[in-house]
Amino acid sequence: MLRTFLGAKLHRMKVTEANLNYVGSITIDRDLLDLSGIMPGEQVVVACIATGARFETYVVEGDPGSGIICINGAAARLCAPGDLVIILQYVLVDTSKETPPTPVVVVADDHNSLPRVL
Repeated sequence: MLRTFLGAKLHRMKVTEANLNYVGSITIDRDLLDLSGIMPGEQVVVACIATGARFETYVVEGDPGSGIICINGAAARLCAPGDLVIILQYVLVDTSKETPPTPVVVVADDHNSLPRVL
């Protein structure tokens, strides 16, 4: 049976930019992507702690070490620079063939740097 499970979470990342005029997506520091296993082009769910907004989008790779978390396109109206967000990756698992994964949880400091996996 196919079921959806949490695969990874970037927890309490600080939004560094919001670009309303971009086509759409979320730009995430490459180092954070590598730690979490989230891939460019992958669909993610973003929850904005400040506003309670929750939206789906796709990932664009940002420069490694930049700490960038940029909300692009229409979603830029839902989060502002300085807001904290939780970025969720879900994975589809055939539970008749494999065990659900243990989610990777990445946390960082107030500048989205010094990330660590919990």
